[in-house]
Amino acid sequence: MRATPGTGATAWRKSSYSNGDQGNCVEVRDDLPGFVPVRDSKDPGLGHLNIAAGPWAAFVHALRG
Repeated sequence: MRATPGTGATAWRKSSYSNGDQGNCVEVRDDLPGFVPVRDSKDPGLGHLNIAAGPWAAFVHALRG
């Protein structure tokens, strides 16, 4: 994982696990091969974390389990 600056207008989507009151919101991108950028939707200017696709898939699988 590494933190990087925000990328501006890109294909971010809000996680289905985020609550609906604009509180705890996580956004991800699905359009980059090999890794998944993740950011806080409340403050996207802080940047994002690039998480390798394999560990991200395991994390999502664990949440769904």
